[in-house]
Amino acid sequence: MRHEQTYIVGVGITQFAKQLDTSVKELVRQAVSAALTDAGCSADALQGAYFATAGQGAIEGQYMVSGQIALGAMGITGIPVSNVENACASSSTALNAAHMFVASGAGDICLAVGVDKLFSTDKEKSFAVFDGAWDVHTAGEQMQALMQLAADVPPPAGYVEPGKRSVFMDIYASLARLHMKTFGTTQRQIAAVAAKNHVHSTRNPQAQFQYPLTIDEVMAARPVSWPLTLPMCAPISDGAAAAIICNQAGLLKLQATRAIRICATVLRSATERPADAYERHLCHLAANQAYEIAGVGPQDMSLAEVHDATAFAEVQQTEALGFCAFGDGGPMAESGATTLGGKIPINVSGGLLSRGHPIGATGLAQVYEMVTQLRGEAGARQVDNARFAIAENGGGFSGVEEAATSIIILGK
Repeated sequence: MRHEQTYIVGVGITQFAKQLDTSVKELVRQAVSAALTDAGCSADALQGAYFATAGQGAIEGQYMVSGQIALGAMGITGIPVSNVENACASSSTALNAAHMFVASGAGDICLAVGVDKLFSTDKEKSFAVFDGAWDVHTAGEQMQALMQLAADVPPPAGYVEPGKRSVFMDIYASLARLHMKTFGTTQRQIAAVAAKNHVHSTRNPQAQFQYPLTIDEVMAARPVSWPLTLPMCAPISDGAAAAIICNQAGLLKLQATRAIRICATVLRSATERPADAYERHLCHLAANQAYEIAGVGPQDMSLAEVHDATAFAEVQQTEALGFCAFGDGGPMAESGATTLGGKIPINVSGGLLSRGHPIGATGLAQVYEMVTQLRGEAGARQVDNARFAIAENGGGFSGVEEAATSIIILGK
């Protein structure tokens, strides 16, 4: 089936931060209004919308018609609105759906928006958001199997087990220990990722954290789940991000001059595989599929935004996206190659670790960064001569990998 070329003509984002007094409706209004203004598009021109949230049901009880409610509050009514939930990959999934909507000719101009407010006066509600992001019927068995992956890689002597944290931090920690066992990856190399992303975020005014950290400071911070310390783990956040997507007809209607091409958007789900069969990781398979669709390769990418829910996740995704061999992600991070000005800048936005992680908005926050970079409008964090950008956004967990992943490649 042939599809039309699609474009992103407008993007918008809110501040990512603790915003207890700002409603979901207001965050959506801010992000969508910014995207419409950026596109030179009126709300009346929208022919469809895909609305992503992962946590609003658990936090607020708005389990259904969340998009119709939030968009309706700002006067966007009548058009088809589809609600999308795909864990942390929710808003990149919304973009994929919006792309298909305009590529198929169902409409010419479409909105994708993602939002979450994860801070709550009831901390138990914040933790509960993540409890459903894997098979709730077999959670105990899954955790036991995951903890056995590298049970023979114990924490250092004197390590004190910390208090309550998201179960996903324990999962990532176990996967990190397996990587350490298999390839010799070190805690310092993982810490280099967190330090880099904190430095990057000082150049991003929308970032939740805007202070630098050194590798030594990251390693000395409060432990969460060995080898991960607090700065190696993404925070919860409140925020929204949006994009306006169109086809060629929509481009002509809007007379857009700063459009960015969607070269590929691929969704993939987990399969059963051995934990150390890294070449079969769903993100690696999805990335290869996206490169083939786009007609480019990892060597053509000017920058990448990856799902660093933990610093180890960035190490793993650096390998999965083909920027280095499996096992070389740690040394690559420590070398500075993934820093702004390096061979392949990764998470110049600060990533989830430092920009923040309102899970339903994260995928479109990555898209916001890529579009801004490819337009040459990123200011102090601009990557020189950016031509192609890739984003990896994972969601949930199944077996030994993410339950869902999105790969998006954009080009000038």
